[in-house]
Amino acid sequence: MSTRESQRTLTYWIVPATAVAIGIAYLVAGLVGDDTAFAVTGLLTMLAAGVVFVVAARWSETARGLLDRRDERITSIDRSATMFAGMCVIAAVLVMFVVEIARGNDGEPYSALGAVGGLAYVASLVWLRFRR
Repeated sequence: MSTRESQRTLTYWIVPATAVAIGIAYLVAGLVGDDTAFAVTGLLTMLAAGVVFVVAARWSETARGLLDRRDERITSIDRSATMFAGMCVIAAVLVMFVVEIARGNDGEPYSALGAVGGLAYVASLVWLRFRR
């Protein structure tokens, strides 16, 4: 197997491996928090998600494109969808922060999430500005 082919194979397994890693994190968190039902359900859900993605890649151009990352159109669609989801999360954090302030609370944890999002945006902006 050539180096390029092994990199392609490694890329293909990133999404399923991430699902397994998140499932293991759910398992550990559930066991540490003494919530065995969440631990088992979380692990099984993420394992199922990883398997579904790999199986769907056999028939779905979109799933296959998201796994192997060779199709520029699918990669562009993924980037736009990620940007849209990020903007929705930022809007939700801002709205929930305002609601918490209006209720007389200190706005936590939404202020912390908003700060993380703002710092990540600025850092990314600076990084990409020098890189492109």
